[in-house]
Amino acid sequence: MATPEFILALREKVGTDPLWLSGVTAVVVRGDDLLLVRRADNQEWTPVTGIIDPGEEPAVAAAREVVEEADVHAVVERLAWVHATGMRTYPNGDRTSYIDIVFRLRWESGEPRPADGENTEARWFPRDALPPMSRDTAQRIEAALDPEPAARFVPFDD
Repeated sequence: MATPEFILALREKVGTDPLWLSGVTAVVVRGDDLLLVRRADNQEWTPVTGIIDPGEEPAVAAAREVVEEADVHAVVERLAWVHATGMRTYPNGDRTSYIDIVFRLRWESGEPRPADGENTEARWFPRDALPPMSRDTAQRIEAALDPEPAARFVPFDD
């Protein structure tokens, strides 16, 4: 499902006005490989991402999104990074910014496939052969792979 029902209900009330939403990025590791999906909306390769449902624990949301989007089961190992994204304007005019909570997850089972229509591909990539991606996406992956994780603050810049 591309847009959760609770957001559609909010949009009926606020139109395209900016919303501040909470999201997750799930960086799934299997040995030296990373799970990436190719987004259907912009064709970019990214880790699995998604919106946290009201009342849902962020780590639970990360694992849920991995199953929903890639049909892979993974276990959250640790929190990697919390940051805010810039304002995004979608083709329909909706404006949203996110507090993004990045988790590192360990693969448990399943072979990736685009499971819910949000992605056109899902597959493993060797860490040293990742496809081209945005600076923001690369930073999320770097944070999850950092061998000495620590709390950090990195201000957003376009």
